[in-house]
Amino acid sequence: MDFFGFVNLFGGLALFLYGMTILGTGLEKISGGRLEKTMEKLTNNVLSGVLFGAVVTGAIQSSSATTVILVGLVNSRIMSLHQAIGVIMGANIGTTVTAHILRLADISSESFYLRLLKPTTLAPMVAIVGILLILAAKKPAKKNLGQVLLGFAILFTGMFSMEAAVAPLREVPAVAHMFATMKNPFIGVLVGAGVTAVIQSSSASVGILQALSSTGLITFSAAVPIILGQNIGTCVTAMLASIGVSKNAKRTAFVHLFFNIIGTIVVLFAVYLYQYTIGLPFWDSIIDKGGIANFHTFFNVTVTLMFLPASGILEKLVRAVVRDSPNDLDLPDVTATLDDRFLVSAGLAVSHGNEAVVTMGKLAMDNFNAARGLFVHFDLKVCERIREVENVIDKYEDRLSRYLLELSRKEISESDSSRVSQLMYVMSEFERIGDYTINIVEIIESMQENKTSFSPRAQSEMDTVFDAASEIIGMAVSSFEASDVEHAMNIEPLEEVIDAMVEMLKNRHIERLRQGKCTIEAAFPFVESLANIERISDHCSNTATYIIGHDRDYKGFDRHQYTQSLHKGSDEQYRQQFARFQAKYLAHVQVADE
Repeated sequence: MDFFGFVNLFGGLALFLYGMTILGTGLEKISGGRLEKTMEKLTNNVLSGVLFGAVVTGAIQSSSATTVILVGLVNSRIMSLHQAIGVIMGANIGTTVTAHILRLADISSESFYLRLLKPTTLAPMVAIVGILLILAAKKPAKKNLGQVLLGFAILFTGMFSMEAAVAPLREVPAVAHMFATMKNPFIGVLVGAGVTAVIQSSSASVGILQALSSTGLITFSAAVPIILGQNIGTCVTAMLASIGVSKNAKRTAFVHLFFNIIGTIVVLFAVYLYQYTIGLPFWDSIIDKGGIANFHTFFNVTVTLMFLPASGILEKLVRAVVRDSPNDLDLPDVTATLDDRFLVSAGLAVSHGNEAVVTMGKLAMDNFNAARGLFVHFDLKVCERIREVENVIDKYEDRLSRYLLELSRKEISESDSSRVSQLMYVMSEFERIGDYTINIVEIIESMQENKTSFSPRAQSEMDTVFDAASEIIGMAVSSFEASDVEHAMNIEPLEEVIDAMVEMLKNRHIERLRQGKCTIEAAFPFVESLANIERISDHCSNTATYIIGHDRDYKGFDRHQYTQSLHKGSDEQYRQQFARFQAKYLAHVQVADE
């Protein structure tokens, strides 16, 4: 093969991979994000998980994509590790669909209808329809369908280009010798795993092998170890996706890896044992596209059937490899707190909804307190734990929203209805506190990357503001948990003091920047951190008004009018508490720069 042959080969591979990419992307767009939600609902047992995993992967034509989605869902605690195992098994079966589509190229018949099914005819026809839909259709759904069809056509065009590029190889003795060495199972497995790891797609790797089979140089004995290795190589994508995620998400990636490694060892041993004892009559025969597709499917179905009754053992294996540590967070399970069975009793449902909101508040408070320590001692593991907790908070909000909406549709008392409204509002406030905490973490990570830090004076000022913010979050959570109106009334004075501190420190920091006492790299994180803390205190103030308003006839209470009246200074309790917080916090940052 000369230089131009290599250009055609890799150009065909590029088209093949691009076709697979836009085909999968188009199918995901058509699903409208429903794949993830359906995964969550239809994977309650291993068998249903296998079936669903096979269908989904057959549609998007990528077991790697399915596994990466699973890693994300497990990391977000939307799915459990046990649920993910079945889907991974099914994904390995579903990924074989591409190989069976590509085998259509071997159809040889003079029948008009069968010739229409040949990819050499079907691909151009599908491309024409696809591009017409993309250019002429107005509805996004039709454009997405056009993208799917065009991806299908590009995939086959790449296949044709690869076949044409490798066709001259059938006349090269060295190539035939090379494939003969692939009969060594260890070399074949390594080659298959290596190629697949590089292009990160077993479907594409199998497609390349099918293209090479058109040379007539690949025997069944050479193809078997390569196909087995391809199933191992495809695990690279999921392993890369598991970097920096929770331990259960890492275990999900390891399930995919161990499933294929153990399966490869077992099938490899069984096939070669059978060959050397009884013998396979087609062992040295030339394999075609259909034979490659059949063995690819045989392997994945066989290994799935082998692991189906032993999924618990597979789960124990990955837990033994990725062990829990004493410092791991014991995070609450939202599904246990908000069980739909509680909805039969409005009082019980409201009680559990209240418990869930309190949990959200405490998680947000813990996250904030963990984030403040990163300014002084940066730790990637702490950042990872903060994000894991934030995922739980988000999951609580999503689940609680649907739970309370379902409850509000039932016949409930006026007081329960008022309580449901309060829970909806406070839930959103606590969730936003969590979001702003993540913003602060990202600011700190940016400072770490840029090797930027605050001056001792700036850090001292930031510590004082964090102290005040930590107290106001604690007040908001504790007053809501205890329905303590008196305690809630002390939140607004502290919120005003925090606003005054933030305004003062922003101006002071800008002045330091103007005088050259501070760098731009440090100024931006300082001001942005203050802005996020100010917004957090605003959400704590909102929480206080919801607590007070619920106590004072929720529907007739005007929150804005209430806060405006407090700011006028007519309330004695407000004045006393404002003075107390001024002395406690504002006085510490009012000292002039030395």
